[in-house]
Amino acid sequence: MAKTDDKKSRLSDAEKLKALKKKLKKLKAALKETAAGLEARAEAAVAAAVKPKNPVSPLAPARFPDLPVIEGAEFASGAAGVKYQGRTDVMLVRLAPGTAIAGAFTKSSTRAASVLDCQAKLALKQDTAQGAAIIVNSGNANAFTGKNGQEAVDAVTGGVAKALGVPRERVFSSSTGVIGEPLPAERITAVIGDLAANLDAAGAAGAARAIMTTDTFPKGAAASFEGDGGTINITGIAKGSGMIAPDMATMLVYVFTDAQIAPALLQRMLSARMDQTFNAITVDSDTSTSDALILAATGKSKAAPITDLRSAPARAFGKALSQVMLDLAQQVVKDGEGATKFVEVQVTGATSDADAHRVAMAIANSPLVKTAIAGEDANWGRVVMAVGKSGAEADRDRLTIRFGDMVLAENGWRAPGYDEGQASAYMKRDHLVIGVDLGLGRGRRTVWTCDLTHRYIDINADYRS
Repeated sequence: MAKTDDKKSRLSDAEKLKALKKKLKKLKAALKETAAGLEARAEAAVAAAVKPKNPVSPLAPARFPDLPVIEGAEFASGAAGVKYQGRTDVMLVRLAPGTAIAGAFTKSSTRAASVLDCQAKLALKQDTAQGAAIIVNSGNANAFTGKNGQEAVDAVTGGVAKALGVPRERVFSSSTGVIGEPLPAERITAVIGDLAANLDAAGAAGAARAIMTTDTFPKGAAASFEGDGGTINITGIAKGSGMIAPDMATMLVYVFTDAQIAPALLQRMLSARMDQTFNAITVDSDTSTSDALILAATGKSKAAPITDLRSAPARAFGKALSQVMLDLAQQVVKDGEGATKFVEVQVTGATSDADAHRVAMAIANSPLVKTAIAGEDANWGRVVMAVGKSGAEADRDRLTIRFGDMVLAENGWRAPGYDEGQASAYMKRDHLVIGVDLGLGRGRRTVWTCDLTHRYIDINADYRS
């Protein structure tokens, strides 16, 4: 110990200064490392405390479409504070006397109170001489809320009936948002008067925004054609982003036309187009408690009434209606929570259309297929897996798999001309087509889906907060 002390005492002042500087340098480095760690922790804490803004889907249309005015339909939207203060979350539609109503709804066994109420009303014989109305709120699904759910529906529809002078049986409501929370009906009824005072035939775009939940863009579509003696217009708005699967595609949809058509025929026209549109899309395979599609025909067009499904005007109407419905359905997929790829799955050569549908949905709903698409991985083996698990009849040696125009697999083996580089390049596109031919029959079905990204988890992990 004495030798060490003696050695230190013999150090020069310059050497002592050098040693001190070395210690100081180490202390500064340690301090910098500690500060960086604290900063990283602070940033993580802020990120956890502040929910990130939901960016607009990269698949969104460039703009909201110009929707033709539907004579006999007026729209209003406003903020009721159903879940968030200051957010537009209620829409009201007034429909003129003479309007026919048709609908399609979720097949969930835990249907929301508003769905059950709409179904009950549409089961009655319609008195089209009376006016009608639709009121919709976002932020709360009013589902799994017991008898309080129907009481809330009665309060809201009763308030609309009183304000607009229409029978309660002609007021249809929808609710979307969190399941299991009582609907604060009094917040909605408090703004009905203001909504009624601001009804506007050109207000459909605002109504489309009012019904959004996790949607990143409002959805609208329209079509027009020349009927017998005048133009017939169709316009529609929708919401939907997650919990999307058939029966009937977990969304709220409102389609309006000025065509003259009786309720029963209108319902037939709507029902015939469900399987090719709203029941042919999926984002995550989950079916909502609150799906609803309401189609209203005001009868205000100068065109002659549509009375025969075989007539040219009926066929033209059916084509235009299909166009609007499919456009809205595909917009929902393009706004799938976290979506970056729009995917069309085409299945042909099945023993039946039902089998084709099973295969298409097995592919479209497979997390392994969807994550491979998100990662731009041309992993066609996952498509093979999905076909095999679908429950549909399939034969390995008759199966053909295509990505776009490229044949990846056929005759029970990888295609001789398969090129991994070309397949990988194709996967970088934002619109992909996966084709499967089963080689067994004439059954076919096309469905639409999206990829599965981490953003989907981010949105749904803290949906209620």
